[in-house]
Amino acid sequence: MNFRLDEAIEILERTPQSLELFLSGLSAGWVQCNEGEGTWNATEVIEHLIEGERTNWIPRLEMILQDGESKPFPPFDRYSHLNEKTEKTLEEKLLEFKSVRTENISKLKQLIDPDQHLELTGIHPAFGAVKVRELISTWAVHDLTHMAQIVRVMAKRYQTDVGPWEEYLGILKK
Repeated sequence: MNFRLDEAIEILERTPQSLELFLSGLSAGWVQCNEGEGTWNATEVIEHLIEGERTNWIPRLEMILQDGESKPFPPFDRYSHLNEKTEKTLEEKLLEFKSVRTENISKLKQLIDPDQHLELTGIHPAFGAVKVRELISTWAVHDLTHMAQIVRVMAKRYQTDVGPWEEYLGILKK
């Protein structure tokens, strides 16, 4: 097993800053491009990450600590952010993500004793019993997944423009 709480926190702490540095100030062509119908652009991914911070990771962790397996987590609507259009700029959304993530990491550090809590279980509505360490591992990998998604979507924007070099650009492979 590779999980270490301190290492997961390293990723969770860096994600907002990494995304802010990467996306802030880019033209709409970069942050609004997607891979077609039913896919997300960078802005929508940030909205999804904010929603997860508000309703998924810490609330589920608190449920495990308070309720154990006595009641299942409420389902997480992975698409709810698509129904809530705001007039906020991408930079404002990145700042919101950074703020709520900072709060959540602080809560995580307060709530979890790695020597006592990592093997505690709760009930996921689709998977059944899940452990605290699995939830936190998923949180970190979820960040990495969406960062890779953003980069892939942006790279594919220039897929036809790279000409014959496409053959050497693994990110453009289907």
